[in-house]
Amino acid sequence: MKQRKIPMRTCVITHEKCEKRDLIRVVRDNEGNVTVDETGKLNGRGAYLKKDKEVIEKARKSKALEKHLEVKIDDEIYDILLSKI
Repeated sequence: MKQRKIPMRTCVITHEKCEKRDLIRVVRDNEGNVTVDETGKLNGRGAYLKKDKEVIEKARKSKALEKHLEVKIDDEIYDILLSKI
């Protein structure tokens, strides 16, 4: 039986390649709204973060996620990310 291909994505903070299910996707839509994408299928520019508290805190301090999505991100989004771990 043929094995299914496992989708791999890169974390924008650690630059590690991980399975898609081990990452959290954050999306900026055309209006500039930022949301946490639980399905992995929302339209817009996406960035992946590893499901790790240290990685999310590092993203908050370095503002790397803001640079990647090219928009200001509220602390509320980071709190939602921390609750998804």
